[in-house]
Amino acid sequence: MDLRANLDKPLILKSLERALVPTGLFIELPEGYEAQIRPRSGLALKRGISVLNTPGTIDADYRGEIGIILINLSAEEVVIEDGERICQMVINQHATVEWKQVDSLEETTRGAGGFGHTGVK
Repeated sequence: MDLRANLDKPLILKSLERALVPTGLFIELPEGYEAQIRPRSGLALKRGISVLNTPGTIDADYRGEIGIILINLSAEEVVIEDGERICQMVINQHATVEWKQVDSLEETTRGAGGFGHTGVK
């Protein structure tokens, strides 16, 4: 779902500037669920606006107003208006795990191979 800016006045984001944008939205998620905040592709392509910590996670026990950290990655100033759609929110169910300390891990083909380990083709 799209979330909208809840502003008293337009917000001007200069090039490479970031701001916490209020939405006026408060939610209560069931335990075992999270909300993820993601950029809107149109804002990213047309105006250079993205969500800085993407995807942002809202935990089930959070009860405050949802605020969106927007960043202007363009070379131009961008104006965010009240009511403007600024991001998307997706609700997901997630597993809860308990960690277990072990002396070794099972072997895999990849092993400890990191970024680019599997090649480009």
